[in-house]
Amino acid sequence: MEITAEKVKELRERTGIGMMECKAALAECGCDMDKAIEILRKKGYARAEAKSSRAAKEGLVGSYIHMNGRIGVLVELNCESDFVARNCEFQDLVKELGLQIAAAKPKWIASTDVPADIVAKEKEIILAQLGDMKKPPQIMEKIVEGKLGKFFEEFCLLDQVYIRDDKRKVRDLLTQLVAKMGENIKVGRFARFEIGQD
Repeated sequence: MEITAEKVKELRERTGIGMMECKAALAECGCDMDKAIEILRKKGYARAEAKSSRAAKEGLVGSYIHMNGRIGVLVELNCESDFVARNCEFQDLVKELGLQIAAAKPKWIASTDVPADIVAKEKEIILAQLGDMKKPPQIMEKIVEGKLGKFFEEFCLLDQVYIRDDKRKVRDLLTQLVAKMGENIKVGRFARFEIGQD
């Protein structure tokens, strides 16, 4: 199938990744748009991983107020330069994160932020729920890990399913912007307030 300029443009608009990379991804998968997106996401993620160790000391603090002031969110999104912090897409991501936090109520940024005692307690609860299931230890371990993954998906912001697109996780939004901007971008911290809730 011919790789047209329209296809390349569409892929670029959908992923935010450069023209040459979009063209190469389309060539690699025979112009299948979904497969090309998957290829770029994998490559973008690899690029994001490489940038994750760089210092991100710039950024923005954004706020989101919901339900006539009954829910409020403050979120700090960090990047490497003031130039990126002023970018509209970066600012939009701050707003999207505020909306996600208001709606999905995460408690931590990432699974690595969950205290060890809470993870241990959750494992204990999972094992109690499984009861005396007669399965080999390695199968039980996989079941526990799977259920623990669901716990992280519910309570860790980056692991949550994005509320506007259930095929993506919040982590994917950051990865896509890192790939586009070429800078390390990370959630610094957040706070969610709800009237009548501790």
